[in-house]
Amino acid sequence: MIRTLLTAAVALLFIGCGNRITEKTMIVSGQVKGLKKGTLYLQHLPDTALVAVDSLEVDGDGSFSFQTELESPEIFYLYLHKKDNNNINDRITFFGEPGTITINTKWNTFDSSAKISGSETHKRWKEYRKTMSDFNKRNLAIIQNSLNPETPLNSIQLDSLQRISDKNAKRGYAFAINFALNNKDSYVAPYIAVHEISDANPKYLDSISKSLTPEVATSKYGKELKELLKDAGN
Repeated sequence: MIRTLLTAAVALLFIGCGNRITEKTMIVSGQVKGLKKGTLYLQHLPDTALVAVDSLEVDGDGSFSFQTELESPEIFYLYLHKKDNNNINDRITFFGEPGTITINTKWNTFDSSAKISGSETHKRWKEYRKTMSDFNKRNLAIIQNSLNPETPLNSIQLDSLQRISDKNAKRGYAFAINFALNNKDSYVAPYIAVHEISDANPKYLDSISKSLTPEVATSKYGKELKELLKDAGN
């Protein structure tokens, strides 16, 4: 009897260790409303190739839960393979960090309906993306005006639109740089520098790198920023 209890205790210990939660553990859970069958993947970019951290076959109410260890906050993707030969609206992008992150969405509007909570880093990244989206929409409107076949433009008008587009792009870069500098304690700052404005003037990227708090500077994206500057000769 004692031997049986000891065996059971050891088995439970191994199970517990397999799902051990530490200060670096990220738990991503939630529900995909309306999803009866499908495969969910938790993905990230450790280098240049997209890698699946974990996957889950959904067969029921669309609930899911993933658990993984992080060295530092980084961009993750929740991908839904619906087997409908349509790659649109099937991937949710979020800034993961240790702790519990909740993602609730709908299967038919998987990307656009996503409600994400539990990540302070994601909240700041969302704030940044909202403003950048306005710059992108402005630029798209400029392009559409220049290509409208119903109202063809002459060279002077096209040059004017080009100047407006260039000014809009510069404002976008200025916003990104200032956002990174003003959020030196957030992992979003080095991510913006490396993945959004890597072709900006190196002196601005260097300023962002030097302004980062020690914890952020030694994170995944903080190290990537240092490598980017090193390659650029700074």
